[in-house]
Amino acid sequence: MKYSKVFIESFGYELPPQVVTTAELEQRLLPFYKSAGFESGQLEALTGIKERRFWEEDHILAEKAALAGQKALNEAEISPDQIGALAFCGVCQDGFEPATSCHVASQLNISKTAHIFDVKSACLGMISGMIHVANEIELGNIEAGLVVSCETSRQIVESTIDEINADKSIDFYKETVATMTGGSGAAAVLLTNGKIGNADTRRHPIMGGVVRNASQFHDLCYWKFEASGMPTDSRVIMRTHAQGVLENGLALASQTFKAFKEEFSLPEEKPDKFIGHQVGAIHHQKFYEILGVDISKDFATFPFLGNIGTVSLPITAAIADERGFLKPDDLVAFIGVGSGLNCYILGVQW
Repeated sequence: MKYSKVFIESFGYELPPQVVTTAELEQRLLPFYKSAGFESGQLEALTGIKERRFWEEDHILAEKAALAGQKALNEAEISPDQIGALAFCGVCQDGFEPATSCHVASQLNISKTAHIFDVKSACLGMISGMIHVANEIELGNIEAGLVVSCETSRQIVESTIDEINADKSIDFYKETVATMTGGSGAAAVLLTNGKIGNADTRRHPIMGGVVRNASQFHDLCYWKFEASGMPTDSRVIMRTHAQGVLENGLALASQTFKAFKEEFSLPEEKPDKFIGHQVGAIHHQKFYEILGVDISKDFATFPFLGNIGTVSLPITAAIADERGFLKPDDLVAFIGVGSGLNCYILGVQW
């Protein structure tokens, strides 16, 4: 996919108010730790995550996503009636129906002629949403689109801690430890054709990207009802075959990166910077090893935000920009592997 008239106009994000340290989670895991003979500190050593954030106990995802969306609109000086499409792209949703995007659109007073829809693609939901909106802009169907999401990890982290303490099995812990990396947050990315909004805004052209999938590995990581199908009496669980996700995800990322370099005829030293979906320390290190990329080209947020699903990549990009990590004229690769398995890489000129 290649674009000639699609720009990232602005970002917006919201971080939850409650900071939860890994040490606090380990205190709650003490019944299991004592049974297994584990010492405190091993979870942080394993994941590289010092803290993550939780929303307040009573929260509505659409309202948090709308806060991030409003920030993006304000930054770009674009009004809601100029938005031709709004996509909500979270793993988490406020319900099965209606689309969470409808609530967000109502909160923001988005144009009555806009396309309003949800996108689901595990942790790559926001990149998938960006591509859908970018396609509409490139075709000339709309001038601007807003891609939003909000993720929440409180419920699944707390319920999984209870499961681990009840089971007291090291094998079960291995299946569920990835859940302990979960964080929360909300994000928005505003895309335009570069012809509306504040003329002084430094826009970031999206050059295009590539996608590859390995859908035969769809069952390696899941967040679903414990019983199959849509049972009315089943609890929600998360399970991860961490080694399988890591090995097969790395192989897929390597294939996708090679295709990206070839598609855009990039020299050896390009891209200049990388903004990746943030998971944890082991994944982070091995990811850049297999790509053959200097890890200093990447900006990491997982140590203080954890794995925040779909909003991880855009929040990381926004913070990296705020802190001056992304420089004008950098070729930046937005890259991520999501459960399923899917891999996207988008090239953005900063």
